[in-house]
Amino acid sequence: MPKIETHENLFYSLCGKRYTDDELVDIFPVAKAELDGREGDKLKIELNDTNRPDLWSAAGVARALRTYESGKKYEYNFFSTKDDVKDSDNRCIIDDASALGIRDYSIAFAAKGCKVTEEILLTLIQSQEKLCSNFGRKRKTIALGIYRSDLITYPVHYCGADPDKTRFVPLGMTEELSLREICEKHPKGKEYGYIVSDKPLFPYLYDDKGETLSFPPVINSAKIGAVEVGDENLFIELSGPILDDLLLTASILSCDMADMGFEILPVRVKFAKETKYGSEITVPYYFQSSQSCDIAYARKTLGEELTEDECKAALTNMGVVSSINDGVITVKVPEYRNDFLHAADIVEDIMIGHGLLNFAPVLSAEFTKGSLSPAEEYSRKVKRLMVGLGFQEMMYNYLGSRKEYVDNMHISDEKVVFIANPMSENYEVVRPSVLPSLLESESVSGHAQYPHNIFEIGKVVYKDENDNSGTVTKNHLGFMSSDNQVGFNEAISYVNTLMYFLNKEYTLQAVENDGRFIPGRAAKVLVNNVEVGLFGEVHPQVLESWGCSMPAIMAEFDIDALL
Repeated sequence: MPKIETHENLFYSLCGKRYTDDELVDIFPVAKAELDGREGDKLKIELNDTNRPDLWSAAGVARALRTYESGKKYEYNFFSTKDDVKDSDNRCIIDDASALGIRDYSIAFAAKGCKVTEEILLTLIQSQEKLCSNFGRKRKTIALGIYRSDLITYPVHYCGADPDKTRFVPLGMTEELSLREICEKHPKGKEYGYIVSDKPLFPYLYDDKGETLSFPPVINSAKIGAVEVGDENLFIELSGPILDDLLLTASILSCDMADMGFEILPVRVKFAKETKYGSEITVPYYFQSSQSCDIAYARKTLGEELTEDECKAALTNMGVVSSINDGVITVKVPEYRNDFLHAADIVEDIMIGHGLLNFAPVLSAEFTKGSLSPAEEYSRKVKRLMVGLGFQEMMYNYLGSRKEYVDNMHISDEKVVFIANPMSENYEVVRPSVLPSLLESESVSGHAQYPHNIFEIGKVVYKDENDNSGTVTKNHLGFMSSDNQVGFNEAISYVNTLMYFLNKEYTLQAVENDGRFIPGRAAKVLVNNVEVGLFGEVHPQVLESWGCSMPAIMAEFDIDALL
């Protein structure tokens, strides 16, 4: 979980009051945080939620506490919308088409009116690192630079530049280097240069006089990009491939800086391509959609008969403006949040805003005795059989990337369940099959002695129109054998042995148009004319996609169907 440090004087000034450590322990759950300790005059705070990047800063945590204590929603009047565009006063950033396909977007806003102290500078640097490293996947999807606005001549230009001909003095050095040399020689270039080093052009940010701002996502310039204590006028730029993530990050940081005393100055952004918000927007930009929830659902979920006024008051304590019509709560998502994906998210805010200690504990009216479910008992029986056949059990995560679960398997994504707002593309898909997990292990096991026999019994999820949720969760067995001699005969031998000891009569049917297996070398397993699994020789294209060098056979069975 993210952890932050903050000078207590700055933190308490943002809160509007001082707290004892015991008081912080009691109130921090409001911000999904806990006091992790103290080091001198610095507070260490651990955040317990990874989908609330607005809380990964001293200003964000203080805002949550301040709002909860006061019951007032703090207004930020510098946000533009489609119908209300704030004056950018000739501040503009122009995205060039040469950056498309490299890092498509660059957006920005400016700030003035607050002299940067050492505490503020350290807080801004920490926020920058947390947002770019955690939310921005170590700068892959979000890179953020802070610059001295007094030295900038607008408009600012963002483009793809020749990595060998474009040169400037990077922050922390006195020698002028090309973009490619920065990747090779500068410490930040060695750390982050790989993100763009395989591209024909590198991202480059400069002002209208040709003065360099930065080489995103790697390093700022030593001149405009060297913010120091005492500076008052700042320019904040963000680049990356996902516009909504950039807009949310800009919203979070602009609200944090406004809370510190800065006046936020909008910047006009001209995109190189049409976006869902148009070809031009003014940042900070409010882009979130409202979300709704039935009060009856909230009451049932919380087990408390809260009134409409109590629900509204609870949401106000969380900084959320709401309205209620015909038993439905509709919320206007705060500018710095984008985590309202379902009615359950509204219920969670009502719960926290109402106060966890205000819910009376209820003793269960039923006595239950724990025991293994039939599915678990059956799974354990199958596990024993697989171990007896010489297979080693594996355990895997249930979330992964599209590349792993779809592209590398050469299958359609028609039935695959995608996460609506993933924190990372590495966790954007709920696995639809056990087989990709087995192949992932095989892809890094080429040094181990063959044969490789592995299996897992775990859950898979896929779309199903017959289920009221639109998806179904199943317990599946998947096993894989890899060696230079394995083939269809070995696969059917394993299947026959497994089905014999499970006392299942079965028939086989040819598999057609399944990119995972070699045509003519795969079969479906049917019990009572119901498909319960399939097996076969893995297609060479699949093995190549995973980087596996040996032939392999795989099988997957629906444990629930077998049971």
